[in-house]
Order: sequence, then C-alpha cells, then structure tokens
Amino acid sequence: MTAVSDASPTTARDVEHLDVVIIGAGLSGIGAAYRLQTMCPDKTYAILEGRSALGGTWDLFRYPGIRSDSDMFTLGYPFRPWTGAKSIADGADIWAYIDETAKVYGIDRHIRFEHRGVSASWSTEDARWTIEATAGPDAQPVRFTCGFLYLCSGYYRYENGYQPDFPGREDFAGEVIHPQAWPEDLDCAGKRVVIIGSGATAVTLVPALAPTAAHVTMLQRSPTYIATLPGKDPLADILRKVLPARLAHSVIRWKNVLVTSVFYQFCRRRPKAARRVMSRMVKAQLPAGYDLDPDFNPRYDPWDQRLCLVPDGDLFQAIKQGTADIVTDTIERFTPTGIDLASGRHLDADVIVSATGLNLQAGGGMAVQVDGRHISLGDTFVYKGFMLSDVPNLAMCVGYTNASWTLRADISSQEVCKVINHLDRHGYRSATPALRDAINRVPILDLSSGYVQRGKDVMPQQGDRSPWVLRQNYVLDLLSSKLGDVTESLDFDRPAPREHARR
Repeated sequence: MTAVSDASPTTARDVEHLDVVIIGAGLSGIGAAYRLQTMCPDKTYAILEGRSALGGTWDLFRYPGIRSDSDMFTLGYPFRPWTGAKSIADGADIWAYIDETAKVYGIDRHIRFEHRGVSASWSTEDARWTIEATAGPDAQPVRFTCGFLYLCSGYYRYENGYQPDFPGREDFAGEVIHPQAWPEDLDCAGKRVVIIGSGATAVTLVPALAPTAAHVTMLQRSPTYIATLPGKDPLADILRKVLPARLAHSVIRWKNVLVTSVFYQFCRRRPKAARRVMSRMVKAQLPAGYDLDPDFNPRYDPWDQRLCLVPDGDLFQAIKQGTADIVTDTIERFTPTGIDLASGRHLDADVIVSATGLNLQAGGGMAVQVDGRHISLGDTFVYKGFMLSDVPNLAMCVGYTNASWTLRADISSQEVCKVINHLDRHGYRSATPALRDAINRVPILDLSSGYVQRGKDVMPQQGDRSPWVLRQNYVLDLLSSKLGDVTESLDFDRPAPREHARR
C-alpha cells in the first residue's frame, strides 16, 4: 500500500514533502495515481486539485447532452474495464466512472481538493521542487516539496472559455452564454436558440436542446467533418456475454484502436477519397435533396481538425424532424432580437450559445522556474511525449488528437514511473531531457482548429525527429514504450549521497 502523509499544511510556512506531486484530479490525474501506486508502491504522493471535486472536464462541463467524443473502451482506463451500456457515454456516467475508480483504488484519499498550484520552482542543490499553492475558498497559501512533479491538468483554461468580441453584443435582449459556464437554471424550453460554432460542443447541444426548444439553429462560419457511430457497440454487447469482463474490454479496446488508426491513416494518405466517403455517409442521413454545400462541405481535409462524432446520428435526426437547422454564414452584429448575418439574413433568438472554443493553457497556468530561471513552457520541447527539455524531474500529460486522450496519457504515466524507478535503482536524484542538437519546431497539437492556432505558442513544442516527437500513433508508442529505452536522451545528476540513495 502506498504511504500516505499525515501532514495537512495550513500556511506557507508549513511545508509538506512528498515523493511525487500530481497536478489535477481529472481523467489523467487519477490514471497517473493508479500507475504510481502499482509501479512505484513505496512512493508518497498527493494530487492537488484546484476545484472542489474530481473529474476535471467531466465535472466542469454541465451543458445539456455533454458526452464523450471518443468511445469509452479507449477513453476508459485499461486497468478498469468500462461496463456502461453506451460506447459514446454521457458526461455524468464518465464522471461516475472516474469517481468510482478513485475510490476503488484508494486514490481519493490522496486528493487535496481546492488546492490550486500557483508556481513550481526546482532547486538543483536540493534536487526537489517547491510548489506554492492556495488552499480552500479563502485561497490560503500552502507549500509542498517533492522529488518529481507531474502535470495532469489538461491543456485548456478552466476559468473561462474563448469568447469573441461580437459587435453589438450588449444590445441583445436575451441571454448569451458559453457552454463552459452553463447556468444550472437555464431553461430553453419554447425558446429560439442560436448556437454559434461547429465543433463537438455545438453538435452535441443541437440534438439535446431541439426536443423542447421552439427551434435550434447551429450558426457556423465553416463546416466540420461529422461522423456517426452507434451509441452502443453491438460487438461489445456480444463479447461481454461470452468473455470475462477484462478480456472482453481488451478485445473491444484493441478493435477500436485499430479501426480508428486505420481510418486516420486513410484520411491523411487519401484525403480526397476520405472526403468522398464521409460526404456519402452524411448525405445518407440528411433529408432527400439536402445540398451538402455549404453546410457539410468543409474547406479543409479530413483530420486537419478533429472529427465530430454524433451517436446514432442524433444531429441529423433533429434536422430531419425540422426542430433544428444549420446556417453557414458570418456574424455582422448582434441586435436586440438576435443576430444580423453578413448575407443580410437575420436570425431571431431568445438564447445565444457561444460554443466558440477553449483557451489553451499549459500546466494549469503554473509559473515554472529552474534554479531561479523562468521557464516558458511554450519554449520547451516535449521528450518522448511526456517530459520537457531542460526541465528536471517534471512530466506533462498530453493526449492524442486523433484518438482517445487516455491511450496516450496511460503510456505517459507508465513512462514517468519507469524514470522514477531508474533514478532509484542507480541512486540518481534527477533526470533532465537534454536537447543537444538544433531541431525544427513543430506545434505539439497538429491541428488547424481555431483554439489550437490561437494558443500554439502556449503549449510545449515538438521536434521533427525522435525522441522529440509526439506521435499520433498508439501502436507505435506502445511498442516504443515496451521495447525502447526511456532514458536515451536524459541527463542524470551525480549519484545522491549514500544515505539518500535507494536500492
């Protein structure tokens, strides 16, 4: 059983030391804690969570219809089979799955809720991180030290989403909301709703609001590729009846991994053919005679941006039923009664939902220093997808853009544990990814989406060759993790004094 510290810091003068500190108790942080407990069982650790509940994204977002944009057999943990009925799951079910996982493995006892990391400073002399944080509703200062710091806080700002400065917004007489801050008491029944955006949030909100709203319009500047998947995986239902739960989960997981990977490669290698295939799939689900141009004819190639999944074609059903429509146009200005478009058309609205995306943020917004030198995370290069160049004993969890986040996150967490164990075996105090040769900078999130382009300088970069590349290929990453050398470009400090070294 992993050791638990009894200390409970209350002021910045009371310092608690742990072997590992994990930032964030979302899907990644809970998975990281499990790997740490099983692969490094003698390590003390804590998870600092800025919010009052675990779950990260799946606790923060409360808008109607919120669901996974990946199948749960790959978004779920490999060590805890997903047993829910739906493959594309509702947000509440995903949160319950994360919560139950934390409780089953005792991870919940290590979470410090309402502990927000403010800064982290590395001292080479002491071979440890000092983390300044705030605790509780009054934001009291607290301090932790640790030997290894693992940032599992995702890649966007939790405090607010991206809100364009729409002309005339103050003139609109109705409500303007962002899905990241959905009001609990908002009732759209009988109201005309305009949803601005064309991403995963927008295509989720349309069918969720359409049954009770007077009408729902999805207003998009440009269309997105949309793919339909069954809400329930029929093969999963069969395998669960004839195979043990863990084996059935593994088979379904690998089936989905391979199908997703093959389709992604098809899209990247044969974009014109992929466009034709996806257009035919969409056309088959729309009312007869519906012109795909402009509403379903994206300007970019498949997988230049992340695909939007709609379970059981619910978006298309709403369009068929006449309770929702899509308008492709640009906004001229807001008016008291709705939105004037550049084409001269006016959209009446009682509620406007600005599903306009996220604000990127690395490391939960923590300031990072190494020996008093400020480190801009956007200037670092990612090493093997989980550590950062010239930053000792720090890892950052970044998932895939073309597959489930958890696939990459779980590999990263295992790699972190391997590095920690290597330090112990050899009596080292720190490991630092060393970038010895010049390499070309490549954005770590290789997408043309607006939120990625707005924040491309915020996130760490990747290079153009191994080990400084974050591959979008789970199979290759898994093989590299199992067979490769996690320490190939790491610099280790001098062996620690004998009394501190571990066998």
